[in-house]
Amino acid sequence: MTDATVDPLYGDGDPGGGAATDAFRAAMGRLPAGVVVLAVRWRGLDHAMTASAVTSVSLEPPMLLFCVHRDARLREALDDVDTWAVSVLADDQAPVADWLASPGRPSIGQLDRVPHVAAPRSGAAWVSGAAAWVECRTVQVIAAGTTTWCWGRC
Repeated sequence: MTDATVDPLYGDGDPGGGAATDAFRAAMGRLPAGVVVLAVRWRGLDHAMTASAVTSVSLEPPMLLFCVHRDARLREALDDVDTWAVSVLADDQAPVADWLASPGRPSIGQLDRVPHVAAPRSGAAWVSGAAAWVECRTVQVIAAGTTTWCWGRC
């Protein structure tokens, strides 16, 4: 099959084909989503990441689901830490979202440039000026493809 006949959604039929992955990523990138910062306090350090793969799972009890890449530092922390903080970013916090989505940012001091306070139960960072905040305790962690799904009761 030549590039001219590659289906933009299904690729060239190869399950590992890049065309389908790229098309799917582009399509999912167009989904309207809120942007949050997920944070944990782990081994004496603050760890945080930007996420848009977050959803409310239940109101009774209140539960939240987020997805994190299997290679992310925050994913590793979930093996040791069972409480985490969520800051729903406000419209003017794009620089915070961009910084905490930057690959290769330092482990130590990654929140030095982000105004924040410690959440009361987890001690993880709540971003100052966010539109909303919650804390959750992990209920279940499931590996799924290149990501891990984490459910928490808030």
